[in-house]
Amino acid sequence: MEVTVYNLDGKKSGTVKLPENVFGVKYNADLVKQVVNSILSSRRKPVAHTKNRGEVRGGGRKPWKQKGTGRARHGSTRSPIWVGGGVTHGPRNEKNFERTVPRKMRVKALYTILSRKYKDGEILFIDSLSLPKSKTKEAVKVLGGLSGIKGFENLLAKKHNSAVIALSSKKREVERSFKNLSNMETLEARNLDPISLLNYKYLVIENPEESFKLLPKLIRKTPTSKAVGVPTKASGK
Repeated sequence: MEVTVYNLDGKKSGTVKLPENVFGVKYNADLVKQVVNSILSSRRKPVAHTKNRGEVRGGGRKPWKQKGTGRARHGSTRSPIWVGGGVTHGPRNEKNFERTVPRKMRVKALYTILSRKYKDGEILFIDSLSLPKSKTKEAVKVLGGLSGIKGFENLLAKKHNSAVIALSSKKREVERSFKNLSNMETLEARNLDPISLLNYKYLVIENPEESFKLLPKLIRKTPTSKAVGVPTKASGK
């Protein structure tokens, strides 16, 4: 698969061959949902915390004697059935929401989303991205040039979650220039993750040949043959 590569002025500057195992993967909604839910769960920070009857202040004395009052027997005013008492089965901040996502699943989900975005025409490839100064107006100028490409007219006009810019290397000037644009996110290609791709409509990949090398590899273990030694019988046995 070959696609067109553009420059910052929105004009064609060449082509690049896409790896089939990254941009030609069949979409798997179940896999993407499972990986995304696990990642979001791991990022969750439990804050809500309720006190049980053993942690609520007071209630050390029996409210009234056991018999003879005509009222129901109670041992403490901190019981969950009393106003101001402890909470039964309430949220606790000790709960661990972390979920383990195997590397193969995470990478496969990333490739699945990349393939879907490529199929929907939401990935733009540019040859290079470098800015002379860390100025927001320089970033707006770049987006204005890229908005002239067919299919990406809303790259600059979209108010929310417009695009993720994947860089082939660390570029501080570019990151600072796009920082004030709330509808854009800039990161290195090696840090692409399913959440970022799903949160933004478009994906802009800078210097695709080098960026492809930074994508996580789907490592497959090949079975290794081990030499099995055959025990020899002792002589005379």
